[in-house]
Amino acid sequence: MVKKNVLKPWRRLMWCIGHMNHQYRQRMYQLCDLYRRPYDPAEPVVCVDEKSVQILSASRRDLAMQAGRPVKQDYEYVRKGTRNLFVAVEPKGGYREVAATARRTKADFVGFIHGLLHSVYAGVRKLHLVVDNLNTQTPKVFVEILGVEAAAELLARVELHYTPKHASWLNMAELEIGILQRQCLGRRLSDPDELDREVLAWQQNSNQQRRCLNWTFSRQEADRKLSRHYVT
Repeated sequence: MVKKNVLKPWRRLMWCIGHMNHQYRQRMYQLCDLYRRPYDPAEPVVCVDEKSVQILSASRRDLAMQAGRPVKQDYEYVRKGTRNLFVAVEPKGGYREVAATARRTKADFVGFIHGLLHSVYAGVRKLHLVVDNLNTQTPKVFVEILGVEAAAELLARVELHYTPKHASWLNMAELEIGILQRQCLGRRLSDPDELDREVLAWQQNSNQQRRCLNWTFSRQEADRKLSRHYVT
């Protein structure tokens, strides 16, 4: 059974309206049209984003759970660094992939995409990849990390689609990260191994359910709701 989460990202626009010039609108329209295409397993749409996670351990031992009483934690904690999570979600295929890395460098990003193309999406004709405007996510970066020939081979199977500046709400991976935060990360994780175990369990459970994301925001609705913000 395929489960769908209906997404209404425009409800958050009061926090993230950028400069809605011609480039902004064209990228917004292009993504809305991309999300509304019929599902094609040979050319899947995959959204990618990242999130920093703090590793926190307790400074005092928890009070164990008892009948009628939940476990109790002291408000103090010991910060033990951070980990970066790369999150890829295929909205209409109901698949997501999460990878934890020690850092968020160009090489880490390229390695994550390389892994997707050579494992989960090894057989696809083209991967439509939705990303934000970070300087780690350009074709030039793939050349820098992989070299000209290897980058050209990889990018021949990738079409990059960029969100407008200050419009990460158009990247469904950001919304998937919100779900991950609520269902998995909204508590203390005391070491990287625990983070890896919890994220893997969440990923496997979500993929078993084939939980798809249903994008309903169209370019027509964008014009109706946002046209007062448009600038030339």
